[in-house]
Amino acid sequence: MFKKILVPLDGSKLAAKILPQVEELAKTCEAQVTLMTVGGAGMFRVEGSPSPDVFVEAAAQEKRVSERYLEDTANELKGKGIEVNTVYEEGMPAQQIIAYARDNNMDLIALATHGKGEVAWIMGSVAEKVVSHATVPVLLLRVIEFKPPALKEEYFMGA
Repeated sequence: MFKKILVPLDGSKLAAKILPQVEELAKTCEAQVTLMTVGGAGMFRVEGSPSPDVFVEAAAQEKRVSERYLEDTANELKGKGIEVNTVYEEGMPAQQIIAYARDNNMDLIALATHGKGEVAWIMGSVAEKVVSHATVPVLLLRVIEFKPPALKEEYFMGA
């Protein structure tokens, strides 16, 4: 069924919540997993901003950190008997994910999302763009973070 699974990660705990599902799917299907991070999308220079060298160094640092994160995550999965590759791309995340999946004959893209936030209403989420434009199936895990309701001040009065 699925032999090549692409897993986009951004280094966040939310994005990593897809990993247990990917682990099970990879074991069941004997699939190869490719962990991917896309960086550099926010690097641009405006008038009055620091010299280009600052941006070059920031991009290089981002790449180093991302590659270390990918390798650490890959090693965890490899330790569980899963075949894993890593890839770091630069550009707009949704576009890079879709292009990589297409160009590398991926069978599935698996990623986590938190649903629509305030910024997503304006720009659209990466997950939404991937689901809308990918040419392969997409497994989307919606992560709902539980936030207890705030206690009203009246609960503290006269207690």
